[in-house]
Amino acid sequence: MPYVNIRITREGVTPEQKVELIEGVTDLLARVLNKNSATTFVIIDEVDTDNWGLNRESVTTVRARAAAKLAAAEGTAP
Repeated sequence: MPYVNIRITREGVTPEQKVELIEGVTDLLARVLNKNSATTFVIIDEVDTDNWGLNRESVTTVRARAAAKLAAAEGTAP
């Protein structure tokens, strides 16, 4: 009875994309490990970017800085 936990940031992942992840992981376990898909659990946890850290900063901060840098490079910064 495999249990797979996928954690992603909460940023516009559609229900269709989640179904595709669940199907893909289930199929992978069935193909590679010969696991029964009827007893395979796939859990998707969505985490706010404020609650996800990378290199001592939240993902929110990292992405805001990257967006500002891109805007400045494109000449669209305020």
